[in-house]
Amino acid sequence: MLIDFHVHCFNPKIAERAVSQLKERADIEPLTNGLIEDTVKKFDEWGVDRGVLLPIATKPTQQKILNDWCAEQDGGRFISFGSVHPDAEDMCEELDRIKALGLHGIKLHPDYQGYMVDEERADFMYDEIEKRGLPVIFHAGFDVVSPALIHCTVTGALNMLEKHPHMKVILAHLGGNDSHQQVLDLLAGHGGEVYLDTAFTGRYVADGLMEKIIKKHGADRILFASDCPWDSPAVIRDKILRMDLSDDDREMIFSGNARRLLGV
Repeated sequence: MLIDFHVHCFNPKIAERAVSQLKERADIEPLTNGLIEDTVKKFDEWGVDRGVLLPIATKPTQQKILNDWCAEQDGGRFISFGSVHPDAEDMCEELDRIKALGLHGIKLHPDYQGYMVDEERADFMYDEIEKRGLPVIFHAGFDVVSPALIHCTVTGALNMLEKHPHMKVILAHLGGNDSHQQVLDLLAGHGGEVYLDTAFTGRYVADGLMEKIIKKHGADRILFASDCPWDSPAVIRDKILRMDLSDDDREMIFSGNARRLLGV
């Protein structure tokens, strides 16, 4: 079974605009048009059984409409997360609503949401997420939206984890996009429920370095992910298959860890 833990799709009203803007900004050709239907079609081609749908509330006013749409996609081929914004006055109420909608976790993107991952004003939000038992996935490392300021650095993530040791955390992009040597040196092997996903590693992380991070952190806390439509799950799957890992390790990475973490 193959569960892609990091997938982006968009409401049909904004999909074309969202994908074209991101394509222009990142100078990367998308592998889908951003719609649910096209993504499912590509899942079939790639051999992906299910995908974890990750929305980003870039403004406080986006929370409700975004989470309602994600709830409509949940089930079948998708496992939907929700999103909250740290500046939303109704953030706690929206977390309760996310639970009531049956969404499976929270997606945060400090670069798009305009805060540093370890700053004090985010601590209340993290505490409230933890109280509700929701796993939270962070964009970690470089992002083209903020090339001069990385909002979730490796050291910032470590500071956040020290303050919130009981929160279920997934650090996307193998712990830090474009910071993987630092991830290996400082972050890999960190205790607690701290997971790393493999999103956007297909062409951008050397096989040997990625294998070292996986082995140091433990295959039981690595989540297979692509960042679709910006990287290919098939390429990342084949990359993991080339590594010196046991069949049990691969099974955990490809789906076992996701099923345990999300209870699916």
